Amino acid sequence: MEFALEITPDLIAVFLTLFVLEVVLGVDNVIFISILAGRLPEHQQAKARNLGLTLAMLLRVLLVLFAGWIITLNDDLFELFGMGFSGRDLILVAGGLFLLYKAVTEIHHRLEGQEEHGGAAEAKATFGAVLAQILALDLVFSLDSVITAVGMTDNLVVIITVVVLSFGIMLFAAKHIFAFVNRHPTVKMLALAFLVLIGAFLIADGFGVHIDKALIYGPMAFAIFVEVLNLAAAARRRRRTGVKAEAVQLRTPYADDGEQGAA
Repeated sequence: MEFALEITPDLIAVFLTLFVLEVVLGVDNVIFISILAGRLPEHQQAKARNLGLTLAMLLRVLLVLFAGWIITLNDDLFELFGMGFSGRDLILVAGGLFLLYKAVTEIHHRLEGQEEHGGAAEAKATFGAVLAQILALDLVFSLDSVITAVGMTDNLVVIITVVVLSFGIMLFAAKHIFAFVNRHPTVKMLALAFLVLIGAFLIADGFGVHIDKALIYGPMAFAIFVEVLNLAAAARRRRRTGVKAEAVQLRTPYADDGEQGAA
């Protein structure tokens, strides 16, 4: 790994490619953080969101500085049924299982769960617990991101610059993504479905089944496009009829889980 910086067309191409990848992975982080932060009291939501993203950036930069050690995580630690498992594989499998559990549990609570207002479940949504869950998934996303970045370039200046710039954008956009996701229940369900898909992808990768990321993000992009068309059609219908349609109300642990939390 090197800190020297010599601007060349190839280096610019690598920089732009890494920047796009970091932004895409950052959106995954923001969606997950937004959903977890929404379970906190209103006055703690913005703090959890911003602190979670900041710690994710610092963790990613720290992993980049220890890139030489990160690469050794690809070495097999043991074999099971003829299949080798490395430290990276174990982290991806554990992270994928955790992401599946959290996403499916959240879907259940939003649609089928008991009302949690003022109940015992409210006490479980503590700031420390939510932050610990955010950090656990930050580690998984950061590990995958750093391994990808190191595979594309060994220039630490480029990688760290990309990480800082992309997370700066995510910090600015987080409150808007948070408000939008919480304002539209269908978008929230779609985001949770994306997390299930990403969790399955991480588990498959951990078991040595390498799936092209285009097969993951392609369907996600198509689903987002369809939802944008649905939202646009609903907005036109409201303007034409003058009647404001009420969105489906999902169960939430707090009365105001919407835009006010993004202030």
